[in-house]
Amino acid sequence: MTVVAFDFDGTLSDSEMTVLLGERCGVADEMAEITERAMNDEIGYAESLRERAALLEGLAAEESRDAYDDVELREGAADLIAALNEAGVTTAILTGGFERGVAAALEREGVSVDHVVSNRLPIRDGGLTGEVEGPLIEGTKDDALEELAADVGVDLEETVAVGDGANDLPMLSVSGLAVGFDPKPAVEPHCDVVVTSMDGVRDVLLEEDVLPAV
Repeated sequence: MTVVAFDFDGTLSDSEMTVLLGERCGVADEMAEITERAMNDEIGYAESLRERAALLEGLAAEESRDAYDDVELREGAADLIAALNEAGVTTAILTGGFERGVAAALEREGVSVDHVVSNRLPIRDGGLTGEVEGPLIEGTKDDALEELAADVGVDLEETVAVGDGANDLPMLSVSGLAVGFDPKPAVEPHCDVVVTSMDGVRDVLLEEDVLPAV
């Protein structure tokens, strides 16, 4: 049995959740700038996430739901997830993004994964509080992947991690196979293989016998 763990924003999805939320309250440009600095490892991920969440304070809950509904899977992602599930591979999404956006995107495509580890933006009095909660703020994706592998009963050498940004480096570094999805310059040197499409990911998994040849 193998575990394949995906990042979400920038990997499974070309949507950036905080930017979609930011567009609802006129702070999308600030969001994108903070995100880019974090993904290039110029500022800490936890700091960047809290800065972005703070910009969203007061956004109406209905507006946030509409933003999550705009989150979409990248072309080919749903088919790849379905193929992995059919092959009996344990699938996971490990993301600093938000559980509601992940759920909305998967539901729209009619696919599911075995495990989702994500954060959330709490709501109080009908709007976002400007805070962020969840295991992947201070926690890192290597810990999440290690826990997942232990729960499933596989060695880390049997895991595959797929990601693009600096906050993916921890899981890429401990996985058996580190797949960079169009990775940022600071990330690429730490990847075993680099791809630029979901078809590319599929090809790698076929070569590694994670997916059966058909």
